[in-house]
Amino acid sequence: MIGPGNVGSALLDQLQAASPQLLERTNLDLRLRAISSRSRMLLKEHGVRSHWRESFKAADLPFDLNRFTEHLLDSHLPHTIIVDCSASSEVADYYPRWLEAGIHVVTPNKHAGSGPLSRYRAIRTAMSASGARFRYEATVGAGLPVISTLRDLLDTGDSLISIEGIFSGTLAWLFNKYDGQVPFSQLVAEAKSMGYTEPDPRDDLSGTDVARKLVILARESGCELSLEDVEVESLVPTALREASVGDFLARLVEVDATFAERLARAEAGGNVLRYVARLDAQTGQASVGLTELPKKHAFANLQLTDNIVQFTTRRYCDNPLIVQGPGAGPEVTAAGVFADMLRVAAGEGARL
Repeated sequence: MIGPGNVGSALLDQLQAASPQLLERTNLDLRLRAISSRSRMLLKEHGVRSHWRESFKAADLPFDLNRFTEHLLDSHLPHTIIVDCSASSEVADYYPRWLEAGIHVVTPNKHAGSGPLSRYRAIRTAMSASGARFRYEATVGAGLPVISTLRDLLDTGDSLISIEGIFSGTLAWLFNKYDGQVPFSQLVAEAKSMGYTEPDPRDDLSGTDVARKLVILARESGCELSLEDVEVESLVPTALREASVGDFLARLVEVDATFAERLARAEAGGNVLRYVARLDAQTGQASVGLTELPKKHAFANLQLTDNIVQFTTRRYCDNPLIVQGPGAGPEVTAAGVFADMLRVAAGEGARL
């Protein structure tokens, strides 16, 4: 495990709770042999025996991905999985090496799937050479079956026409709530206070995270898209992009009038505002941004921080296929990662 933060900690708790049942019911023996954060590592030859938090708190080895890798390669166990719950591009650089060595990689880290195409191709090449699996369902929609649904469509011979969706729980909540009664800046502050945004809300409002998820889905569908190819509408004013977080929040009132105008324009046409990602699979055109949608549209009636993805395909043309549900939160994201681990185990013969 790399990155025992919010998602990583939730996953480790889920693993420790479920492992006895999995061993008894399916004979699947999961052993936690290494944990690494950015500052330190815990390496155990036979696995962590006590509670992982206590063991990791006492760890004193400095962070070293080369040593971490060597420890796993020295294992005499039949299968090894590295679970990367970091948000690090540096860690993603190691994926080709791990996969080439036969180590499976499971991750919610979006950098591998949306970063440089050269690295993405190296990952695919390493997988083909070794047979190791790379699973990343939780990179889009947390625990929702988004990537697996797309994969099933394509693997059974369907052809993709387009993907549309709301991929940000934060932006979903903001525009579900934004009806003009409360200024947009006040809603952003409220979302931050409830933990719905990143510590710096600009990370959500910039649209970059949504664009990364769209790139991941595009590549899964066979489009060799890069982040630079996506047309992104940032909701952060140019004048506030370099300000401190405090200054940004204090000055966000400067955009309230602009958002009020856009909302009024949408409502005048009987529409709502939603932050939507779109991929035209026929042309490869991709965009994310604020758009007007009819009030009866599927994207106009979400709950709280729900994500929604709409696949239009040859089979699902007149009535597109929709996947919807909670798309954020440590517990559901960790469960999505855990499910990917079990899929890897099943692929290696576990009776799940």
